[in-house]
Amino acid sequence: WDQVANLCEANGLIPFVDMAYQGFGDGLEEDTYGLRMLSARLPEVIVATSCSKNFGLYRERTAALSFVFADEQQANAGLSNLLSVARSIYSMPPAHGSALVDIILHSSELTTVWSNELTTMRERIAGLRVDLVQSLNQLQSQRDFTFIAKERGMFSFLGLSVEQVHKLKNDYSIYMTDTSRISVAGLTKEKMDYVSRAIVSVL
Repeated sequence: WDQVANLCEANGLIPFVDMAYQGFGDGLEEDTYGLRMLSARLPEVIVATSCSKNFGLYRERTAALSFVFADEQQANAGLSNLLSVARSIYSMPPAHGSALVDIILHSSELTTVWSNELTTMRERIAGLRVDLVQSLNQLQSQRDFTFIAKERGMFSFLGLSVEQVHKLKNDYSIYMTDTSRISVAGLTKEKMDYVSRAIVSVL
């Protein structure tokens, strides 16, 4: 993050930060470190935040686009332009998803429940990453998959070719994008051996 901030400062860049997985990295507060640091050091920052993952509101498309401006004059000008753009695209966004988030965050009890559930999910995914790496490395030695355990979030790229991905789909009914982006969150301990053996078979 320090390197990103230095680069932006040196070249007059405005960073666009996508916060789609807040809470799935190291924690709700921990995951905001880079964003807070950029906002403190740079005059302008653009932030996209999503509630699809951490609130489980995929179908509600609940999110926010936030801007940090250098001063009040720029903020007023920016807001005017943003309102004009919003008006031309969708005018009034759906409110159901944001109302749910508002209810949760304005209740200390519900916020605690939500935060605890998010922690449980984050720790579960981290555990699945470790299990997948151990399973793959026990079955073969031609490729090192330890990078998966070092990553954060719900997904990982396995580094497979399109042909290998299609073979997994056609022969083993294991689905992922053609870029070999797999949903780690969709794995289970019960299916770990099956998935690992299938991946090894196409290497």
